[in-house]
This record gives sequence, structure tokens and C-alpha cells, in this order.
Amino acid sequence: MISKDAIFNIKSDAEFETLALEVFKFQFQNNKVYRSFCDLLYKHPADIKQLADIPFLPIEFFKSRKVVSTLNPIEKTFSSSGTTGSITSKHYVNDIKLYENSYRKAFKHFYGPVEDYVVLALLPSYLERDGSSLIYMVNDLIAQSKQPESGFYLNNLDALANTLKTLEAKKQKTLLIGVSFALLDLVELHELNLEHTIVMETGGMKGRRKEIIRQELHHILQTGFNTQAIHSEYGMTELLSQAYSKGQGIFECPPWMKILTRDPEDPLSIQAPNKTGGLNVIDLANLNSCAFIATQDLGKIDPQGQFEIIGRFDNSDIRGCNLMAL
Repeated sequence: MISKDAIFNIKSDAEFETLALEVFKFQFQNNKVYRSFCDLLYKHPADIKQLADIPFLPIEFFKSRKVVSTLNPIEKTFSSSGTTGSITSKHYVNDIKLYENSYRKAFKHFYGPVEDYVVLALLPSYLERDGSSLIYMVNDLIAQSKQPESGFYLNNLDALANTLKTLEAKKQKTLLIGVSFALLDLVELHELNLEHTIVMETGGMKGRRKEIIRQELHHILQTGFNTQAIHSEYGMTELLSQAYSKGQGIFECPPWMKILTRDPEDPLSIQAPNKTGGLNVIDLANLNSCAFIATQDLGKIDPQGQFEIIGRFDNSDIRGCNLMAL
């Protein structure tokens, strides 16, 4: 049995690779959906010698299959947002402590103790539906912060602006985490000067505004908040870990998560760094679902493993690798 402690105590690339290969064997044996996918590709544990050999399950499977690696009861089901009538992804979590450990340790890894921050959340589109893994995480970070000012803001932007000004006057370290369209609404209505506040966008206009590229979004927000950098969070329903960017859209993973890129023309081929391709994620916190996921995001990684998001595949661009999703 794979130790959960081992996942969150990885100290080197070699330790990561050793554990990832163990997790692959475990999920090959215990995850029916993933096993069937590997069988169709004729990829079995004897063939897997390094990370690049591991098959990555197309993320669409979370829409059509129950992707689990254990028979233990489901403790929580997270679901993605979707347009009316669209099929949403579902992530069946049977050990919520794995998720809690992942985001708590990742936040501390990148930002230090959450108790040092007031956590303010501007996530209206997520609050308006059930099953959001982001809301679960932020709600817990608010509770962990133990700061009386921490909390969610739905549409009360005036109150949020006043809170930010009060916290700035006290030089209180603050995290403002928000969905892109709501942060844009805030800077259009209020002039703010944030020296002690980290502004973190979680992406997505959710149909509320015209989509704009990240550089343009960050420029508008940096100007509106009068801050040096806009931070970003990269996460999704299908993952139990997040990567973070402290500016310029350059993301870094916690030690138990890694990004690889695949060739857009040959989805089974892993590329060298500095080439644009489809993002494949290894998330070892996904021990009980699938740790190896081929996303629909396009991006590139540098030799140190940092990465940037460049865009998304159109459905017409997703080639191969969907053998069972059809």
C-alpha cells in the first residue's frame, strides 16, 4: 500500500519518479477505467520504465466514467461547472483528507502559514453552484486562517473594497482570491492601492465577459489594484493539487505534482522542454482516482519544470488518445 505521507514528503525528482511508477502500478491494478485504457494502448507495468512511458488518461473520461482506484465509500463528489445541458466532470473523492493535505501543504509551500493571512474570496460563479472543489478549498483556508475578517463576498463589492482598504491601513497580509470577471468588476468600481495584499485570479470569465488573454487581464488588474504582480492558481475538478504563479503567468508545482507536454500531433509522445504542446499532469494526490491526466490545455514547460498556459485545444484539435471516450 502506498503511504500518503510519502506523497507529501517528496524531496527530489528521483523520489517523485519512483513514487509515480509505484502509483502507476497501483492504479493499473485497481482502476478499471484506467486499466481498460492502458490495455487498449498495450501499455502494461512491464513496459513502463520512466515517467514518459506512463499513459495519460484523457480528462474527458471524468465526464463519462467513474474514475476510482478503490472500493472505499465516496466521501465527497466534486463536479465541474458547465453550460446548461452540458455534461460535467465528476471527481469521486473517497479520502477528503488527501485533498485537504494537498492544498494546505501547497499553500504553505508557496506562501507560508495561512494563519498569517486574511483570506478574502470573490468567487460568485462558484458560490452559485454545488460541488466546487475550489469553494471547498477556499472555505477551509478561510477557516484555517482564524482571522475574523476572512470570508466570502458574493456581489457586495463595496463592502469588499472597504475591507481591503481597512486591512491595507493596518498593513495586514491579505490574500484576495477571485474569478477573473469579478476582479475586473471590482477594479472598474473602486480605486485600490494594494501593497500588503496578494491578488490571485483563478481564471475564467464564465460567460460574463469577453475572454481576454492572461497578459491583458493581468495588466488591467495590476493597474486597477496598483500592485506589482497578479498571482494565479492552476487547478481543476479532476485534480487534488494546484500549481501557483506569483506573476507573469509562470506556474510552479508543489513537489508531488508535475507537468509534462505531449506532442499535439502524437498524443502518446512526450516532448522536450520549451515546446508548446498539450499539458499532461501527474498529481500524486490523485491516489484514489487517476494520477495521470491529459488535459485540454496547451502550454510549455521550461527545463526547471515551471510552465505557462498558452490556450486550450478546440474539440476538433484533440487527436487520438480518446479510444474509450467515444
